[in-house]
Amino acid sequence: MDKQMTTAEIVGQLRDGMTIGIGGWGPRRKPMALVREILRSDLKDLTVVAYGGADVGMLCAAGKIKKLVFAFVSLDFIPLEPYFRKARQEAAIEVMEIDEGMLLLGLRAAAMNVPFIPTAVGLGTDVLRHNRQIKLIASPYADGKDWVAMPALKLDAALVHVDRADKRGVCQISGPDHYMDDLFVRAASHSYVTCDELVDSDYFHQESSRAHQVFWERNLTTAVAHVPGGAHPSSCAPLYGFDVAHFKAYNATVQAADGWEGYVRDYVDCSHEQYLEKVGGLAAIRELPLPIF
Repeated sequence: MDKQMTTAEIVGQLRDGMTIGIGGWGPRRKPMALVREILRSDLKDLTVVAYGGADVGMLCAAGKIKKLVFAFVSLDFIPLEPYFRKARQEAAIEVMEIDEGMLLLGLRAAAMNVPFIPTAVGLGTDVLRHNRQIKLIASPYADGKDWVAMPALKLDAALVHVDRADKRGVCQISGPDHYMDDLFVRAASHSYVTCDELVDSDYFHQESSRAHQVFWERNLTTAVAHVPGGAHPSSCAPLYGFDVAHFKAYNATVQAADGWEGYVRDYVDCSHEQYLEKVGGLAAIRELPLPIF
């Protein structure tokens, strides 16, 4: 079974108005090659679910997002992603802002195919005041308490980036944290993956540790695109860190009159191979230091 597609073919599977989950975490292991492909497309009116970074900011800047379901949108050392901040200040998007744990539970409920998961997370906070669609539910047991019923966040499609994959859709994440990517995949009707390295299937049988770094079944992977450096400028540990200099330059564009248009001209309106050349080449990306916390 060969599930290989190009990024253009993957984005061609998406439709206006879809609910799309984007894996990764802030500036870490985001499927940025797919995001850039969406920026080049005519897609619009998307509902995006994410622990957001530049993926969310760029889609906001391009007017692709109708509604955003999020826990944060940050570049870490730049606390608020600049174009997300601009979109929020201008009230350009609908939002469902929730706690990080509530987002996790919403994805988990969708993955389990249940309508909600009860939780104490969010009780006594403004999350409930600003999200009237999130209901309380009375416990059927002797505790007599009300619990937050976090609704399932069902996705039409999930977009994720992994270290390695084979053409059948077996995916490896070898970094220290796979974040919630497995939940994004399980919550979605279709899951589209980009990988830094495309490997033969026997790769996963050569060392037992490699199989332990596979977090979902290959039947849940709809398609795979081989895109070396496809997470840049976000990180893909342990292969490369996030590009601090690139993010600083990107952040500065929000203050320029034609800053976004200039960024698109330089880094979006080109092929992935041309993009790699513009950011110094794949070898330079692989030299980016991993963040230390």
